[in-house]
Amino acid sequence: MAGRSSGGRGGARADGKGAVAVARRPEVRLPALVAYDGEGLEPDGDYDGVRFEEVDLADASGAGARFMDCALRGCALDRAELVRSRFIDSVLTGVRGVGTDLAGASLRDVEIVDARLGGTQLHGAVLERVLVRGGKIDYLNLRRARLKDVVFEGCVLAEPDFGGAQLVRVEFRDCVLRRADFSAVRMESVDLRTVTELDIARGVERLAGAVISPSQLMELAPAFAAQIGVRVES
Repeated sequence: MAGRSSGGRGGARADGKGAVAVARRPEVRLPALVAYDGEGLEPDGDYDGVRFEEVDLADASGAGARFMDCALRGCALDRAELVRSRFIDSVLTGVRGVGTDLAGASLRDVEIVDARLGGTQLHGAVLERVLVRGGKIDYLNLRRARLKDVVFEGCVLAEPDFGGAQLVRVEFRDCVLRRADFSAVRMESVDLRTVTELDIARGVERLAGAVISPSQLMELAPAFAAQIGVRVES
């Protein structure tokens, strides 16, 4: 999906009781791209204005690689080693894979659309102005990652691990959060109100800095009560 993302610069959205900070979305404008004709990836490789179309990058070793103004469409990323890689002004559409290692990676002004991923490692990563729209990601590891101006929209996140992460202006819009781990997380202007399924396995006490809906409050009430030692009996 090339072109400009909807949403613009963000700011604040009125909710009737004040304003909720809105995440700034990426504004990706891809130039004319050159088709990738190589094989695999190179560690510390430099990819500028490249289109990866249905490329099999399974088991590729691209640690420290830089992707600037790139498009990855329908690529296989099984067990790809992309630790400390950088994605800037890029779009990943329909990527799929299990065990993709992006530990310590940096994603800035990136769109990830209709991904099908499992066990993706993003611990210690930095995400800024990132849109994750559609698709399903299982066992996403974002431990100790830093997320700023990140939007998860219309996607399914099954057992995501945000342990020790820092979330600033992060929106979960019309998506599913199933068995989420928010242990030791720090939140600032995190919007959970339109999450269609909010299932928190750990860290419900770390929701300070988040905004939830009245119905979500009722659903989470037993967990809140248990956290402060209150027994609820009829």
